Amino acid sequence: MKKAWWKESVVYQIYPRSFKDSNGDGIGDLNGITGKLDYLKELGIDVIWLSPVYQSPNDDNGYDISDYRAIMEEFGTMEDYDRMLSEAHQRGIKIVMDLVVNHTSDEHHWFVESRKSKDNPYRDYYIWREGKNGKEPNNWGSCFSGPAWQYDETTEMYYLHLFSKKQPDLNWDNPKVRQEVFDMMNWWLDKGVDGFRMDVISLISKDPSFPDGVPGINGYASFNEPANGPHVHEYLQEMRRKVLDGRETLTVGECSGVTLEEAKKYARSDGRELNMVFQFEHMDVDADGANKWSDKKMDLRDLKEVLSRWQKGLQDVAWNSLFWENHDQPRSVSRFGEDGEYRELSAKMLATCLHMMQGTPYIYQGEELGMTNVPFRDIEDFRDLDSINAYHELVGQGVFTEAEMMKYLRYKSRDNARTPFQWNAERNAGFTEGTPWIMVNPNYREINAEEQMAREDSVFHYYQKLIRLRKEQEIIVYGTYDLLLPDDRELYVYTRALGAEKLLVACNFYGGTRTLPLPEGWCAQKMEVMIGNYEDAAAAEEICLRPYEAVVFRMRGEER
Repeated sequence: MKKAWWKESVVYQIYPRSFKDSNGDGIGDLNGITGKLDYLKELGIDVIWLSPVYQSPNDDNGYDISDYRAIMEEFGTMEDYDRMLSEAHQRGIKIVMDLVVNHTSDEHHWFVESRKSKDNPYRDYYIWREGKNGKEPNNWGSCFSGPAWQYDETTEMYYLHLFSKKQPDLNWDNPKVRQEVFDMMNWWLDKGVDGFRMDVISLISKDPSFPDGVPGINGYASFNEPANGPHVHEYLQEMRRKVLDGRETLTVGECSGVTLEEAKKYARSDGRELNMVFQFEHMDVDADGANKWSDKKMDLRDLKEVLSRWQKGLQDVAWNSLFWENHDQPRSVSRFGEDGEYRELSAKMLATCLHMMQGTPYIYQGEELGMTNVPFRDIEDFRDLDSINAYHELVGQGVFTEAEMMKYLRYKSRDNARTPFQWNAERNAGFTEGTPWIMVNPNYREINAEEQMAREDSVFHYYQKLIRLRKEQEIIVYGTYDLLLPDDRELYVYTRALGAEKLLVACNFYGGTRTLPLPEGWCAQKMEVMIGNYEDAAAAEEICLRPYEAVVFRMRGEER
């Protein structure tokens, strides 16, 4: 397998608004990030993926960009950005920017011009269509509820917005739009950034016939309906030629609606498009059919089937991204683990299960502390457009009661991951001296970085060890993956192999005790514990896995 620095790296996602506030206005900022780079260096990560810091009116927390070459005033200045970039590079940490180019803000000057008249030079920068039978051009829905089309009285036409109506979709079929995007990317790369996480990049090419899709519970087709459109690979290959070729970048595409076969095209081993993609099949294992708003718990067999299919399917062909959390997902320990008595054990177990797979691991801020979902009191506590709109729409339509919807939001809302990072047990978790833009999780006195950095058996130090092992053990990065016990409802067990070396990874996802006979070909006398979340794990002919236990065995032998 061809080696690459980005395969051997560990990426840490920072959501700037919630990471660290340096000036007391209640909002995280660039100087706050700069001040905490030593913390990230100690954790051991190689790359920071920075959620958007561009100028934005903040309808969707920075994913609605009004100027790609300016910094959001709340986050600081371009000088602050340059200093952060320089300080990160001095510590050997790379910076990956969030590239949001499926859409802009409606306050971007391109769109301000585009909506003025049908013959404006910028008109074709966006997707405008006539209505059909007095309604929207088709039944596509917005990610944030309602239709994906907004009627604009100035020219009496509709524009497409797969997200908020303040996020009009760019028309990538216009070569001028593509060149604008490529020029902007080259500008940031020339500044010194090390790559891009590409927001909803699978949506940039739309079927020009705009066919109707299958309606969901709100009557509209999924916002993913246009995914993997007719020219998406052509446009990404053009991006590779005009921007990325000859540069040592990390590129990862957020590909909602991607299939395994499509992913092989995006994350090609020939390097013509992206290094890797984010796929979301494993994020849907606890969905209630097409409805994500539920508190249904996953069936572990479904999770194993999805992750194993991607591990085997991309092996030797493309590359996996490994994640449990990001700014769009709730906290993994509350979702896939147990956030009460076994919080630390289950946080370590989840980390073990993921970081021992083949692919590049992504850690979301606070995940390395085992931060949990948040006990939001009512809808007024939320800031996320997706959550607020879904609440009003689904309660208003009588699909759920207020109490039901609040229960589902506490479980699944994106705001669970967006509350301030918990630095210490002081006021506002040490995040700000002002009033935080969103509530702080009240458990910050028990769960915070200062306490965990001082305690050797903490979740923080466990992540630190996992990251160190990945740098030391080539098998963790490049070894092949094989699932064992696919039908077991409680245990996730798999092997990794590279040459004569083998690893056995065993994870108990539940609160009971289970025994695991050694797989064929494994000998307890030749096995040693590489890492485990209980201190006294040992090799035996029958392995006893305690509640939420994770252990990784390495096979010893003359071959090594």
